[in-house]
Amino acid sequence: MLNSRFAKVAIVVLLIASLFTFAACGSKQPQSADSGNLSGNITVAGSTALQPLAEQAAKMFMEKYPNVAITVQGGGSGTGLTQVVQGAIDIGNSDIFAEEKLDANTAKSLVDHKVAIVGFAVVVNKDVTVDNLTQQQLIDIFTGKITNWKDVGGPDMKIVIINRPASSGTRATFKKVVLKGQEEAQGFALTEDSSGAVKKAVADTKGAISYLALSYVDDTVKALKYEGVEPTAQNIIDGKYPIWSYEHMYTKGEPTGAAKAFLDFMMSDEVQKGPLTKLGFIPVTEMKTK
Repeated sequence: MLNSRFAKVAIVVLLIASLFTFAACGSKQPQSADSGNLSGNITVAGSTALQPLAEQAAKMFMEKYPNVAITVQGGGSGTGLTQVVQGAIDIGNSDIFAEEKLDANTAKSLVDHKVAIVGFAVVVNKDVTVDNLTQQQLIDIFTGKITNWKDVGGPDMKIVIINRPASSGTRATFKKVVLKGQEEAQGFALTEDSSGAVKKAVADTKGAISYLALSYVDDTVKALKYEGVEPTAQNIIDGKYPIWSYEHMYTKGEPTGAAKAFLDFMMSDEVQKGPLTKLGFIPVTEMKTK
């Protein structure tokens, strides 16, 4: 009888221990992050549109996990994709799908982590009095058919196009959605390597026009309506404004360790309901359109 009682007690103890084990395994955070022992170096590069959010999230993450060092760089979506494929960085940021920049076999080696929606606005120098442009007007401007603002209801002023390099995901999105894939006119547009440089060039150049992620738009430039619709997060969510793309963070294969923990953190409420929306991005879960 005594042995039977001891056996029953042992079984109960084992069951309780098993429940605690399963609970620990079911945690969404990596075990190393839970224990406070998460460490390592993470290098992130690519899209300058995503860069402000990546930098802010990295700062928050390093405050939580001081043994992790994260370096965030720009360079453009093409650079981010190329470098993550080569293994030069841990995470490649991109405004476009890898398949749009890389060959199919190379793209298959990457794992896509969609972390946000980014909207883009057509922006002009504040001296330009135009408030709205149609898609056809933008096509005509960027292909060189219209070269003076007076031809679209503005002042008698030369149009100065500020473009991004071919590696830019922002440029690829603008070309695909707004220009319908048509090639921009060559030889008279200025090229800037980053979103920040574009904003400064537009602000400083009389008659300038370009395109920027909403996270970069401020009162130094003027954002235009597109087909009569304002470039706002709500209009994107409602499907009224079409110039937007996913923000991707690509890894070569499934991420592990600190990189996985950081990507999990990017999708946490702490980021999605914090700096992500404050910087003008849209949580992927809020989109009503595909």
